[in-house]
Amino acid sequence: MNIERNVVETDIPKVDSHQHFWQLSRGEYNWLKPELTELYKDFLPKQLERELYENDVSQTILVQAEESEDEIHFMLAIAEVNEFVAGVVGWIDMEASDVIDKLEEYHQNRYFKGIRPMLQDIDDVNWILKDEFTPVFEFMAKNQFTFDALIRDIHISNIQILAQRYPDLSIVINHCAKPDLSKSPSDFWRHRLTNIAVCKNVFIKLSGLLTEAPQGKVDIAIVQPYFDHIMDSFGSDRVMWGSDWPVIKLNGDYDTWVSLTHALLKDYSLKDKRKVWAGNAQQFYNLPSSSVIN
Repeated sequence: MNIERNVVETDIPKVDSHQHFWQLSRGEYNWLKPELTELYKDFLPKQLERELYENDVSQTILVQAEESEDEIHFMLAIAEVNEFVAGVVGWIDMEASDVIDKLEEYHQNRYFKGIRPMLQDIDDVNWILKDEFTPVFEFMAKNQFTFDALIRDIHISNIQILAQRYPDLSIVINHCAKPDLSKSPSDFWRHRLTNIAVCKNVFIKLSGLLTEAPQGKVDIAIVQPYFDHIMDSFGSDRVMWGSDWPVIKLNGDYDTWVSLTHALLKDYSLKDKRKVWAGNAQQFYNLPSSSVIN
């Protein structure tokens, strides 16, 4: 009986809601320095295919890695020729005078799902609340574009304001707002996630946690209290799994994170597991149904 249960659980089809590709020769990745030896190389579809196949991942969301609209075209071209890439989240200049025109253009592409400003790198934590962005968010909500929030805990309150202003805008917090896993969950992080979880249009990605853990420490005991809090706050309907590949290579690997997530979810129902592994991401990003890669 135990063997049968394990087979069912490990064979659950998965959607990786957060992965990246980059090609150094494009010269756009300002954050990617030679000292990041694990990451300072090309990461393209062929390198990810084995990971997806071995872990029953049928679809991925390809997320921007640089503040560049040219990168959108790079990612969309990849999506056109790689069946597993089901959606693209790009960076766009929200302050540009023609931002709505550009969103109109991207709206014509079936793979373009939404945008991700790199809020964690903007000094002004209130930047995202500028009145001039109102037409942008109204357009996004009307056209079912998603908003990926790359943030830390200091930004959560403002994302909550955004969620309340635009209740029809689908928002997902990336990497659990990047808590510091070298210590116990802070009250600040816990309380702000509890507060924002009241907004039903806000989801959260179970991703990026190993990168925030002490180097070489990837055991379940470190991740468990963070996982428990996001599940308690958002419930199984609004948590989606993601690998953050290849950034995860800084402190782990794809297989380790999949195995660790299985362990974190072991006491949840099969229905809940299916939601976290795939269903919530498919709903949030409005993905087409797809069979597991074979």
